[in-house]
Amino acid sequence: MKKIISVVGARPNFMKMAPIHKQLLKHKSKVQHKIVHTGQHYDKKMSDVFFKELELPKPDIYLGVGSRSHAEQKAHIMMEFEKVVLKEKPDLVLVYGDINSTSAASIVCAKTLTENGRSIPVAHIESGLRSFDRNMPEEINRLITDVLADYLFVTEPAGIRNLKNEGINDRKVFFVGNTMIDSLKFYLNKSSKSGILKELCVSGNNYAVVTLHRPSNVDNKENLKKILNIFKSINKINPELDIVFSIHPRTIKMLEKFKLKESFDEIKNLITTEALGYFDFLKLISEAKLILTDSGGIQEETTYLKVPCLTLRENTERPVTSEIGTNVICGLNEKMIINKIKEIESGKFKKGKIPKLWDGNAAERIVKVILKKI
Repeated sequence: MKKIISVVGARPNFMKMAPIHKQLLKHKSKVQHKIVHTGQHYDKKMSDVFFKELELPKPDIYLGVGSRSHAEQKAHIMMEFEKVVLKEKPDLVLVYGDINSTSAASIVCAKTLTENGRSIPVAHIESGLRSFDRNMPEEINRLITDVLADYLFVTEPAGIRNLKNEGINDRKVFFVGNTMIDSLKFYLNKSSKSGILKELCVSGNNYAVVTLHRPSNVDNKENLKKILNIFKSINKINPELDIVFSIHPRTIKMLEKFKLKESFDEIKNLITTEALGYFDFLKLISEAKLILTDSGGIQEETTYLKVPCLTLRENTERPVTSEIGTNVICGLNEKMIINKIKEIESGKFKKGKIPKLWDGNAAERIVKVILKKI
């Protein structure tokens, strides 16, 4: 029997892994699948709730890394994960997305030799995505992981082009679709039963959802001011539109530090909420009139749901969402954002299409390749 280990560390990883875990369970006579949670991001909302909602078992191994600087976090993951691979001797390690846990685990596998003198094979789920902005830690993680991976599973055509341009052997690359969409499609009906709209006192298609976490947006005084002005502009365009802001505690601290908290609190129709569980958040974005975000995954989810998404970044590593989906890359260009919100309000915003192979069957295709290769 072959042994496969999945390494996860943040909630987007859980959504990407869940469909693969379910597919591997169908082949229990051939493979044993173990889950290693590094603890890179950990709290009840980020981990426990997501594991329960996604019907995932408790992780087999928990490394308990916690929040640290990038260097400390990666070093700690590498030290602890090396012990795991030496003990477990996996035939394959699956890594997901672009977080520190992803690249750290890949480095460990590349440097750990098996009894036959070869390194431990790595499969990268969501390979080939590039923002071409090396100031983003995620971009460095993507580049490192893809160089080291033995199997590169790609979500969109741009990923194939990027890997080809970087000299990755075509035989390692597999265009399979998006396991994040597998989870979304599978759980969409369950999420419809969420009471989050009632809890927040909002009605479907009459609110905007905001999520922001990137330091360039929330740790920069001038950019935070621009974001507050964008909220005020939304009030002017549609005074009845609620703004639901899933806000991180760090953002509150930065508002206080920059003496912007009072201005923030004065914004009309603003509803703040802490991090939400998967079902609640899926319900919230699926019935929103529009989304403002700097998250990569939400660009994908809104494209599948055909909900207008304005991305408050200067680039995206998921270009298919803006090329054929409902995403528009706006940066913090207030004029552009206002024009797009007016388009949404008037029904003139682009409709978007669902990308190729975003059909809910990506995990099945991935597992088929894995079983053939290991």
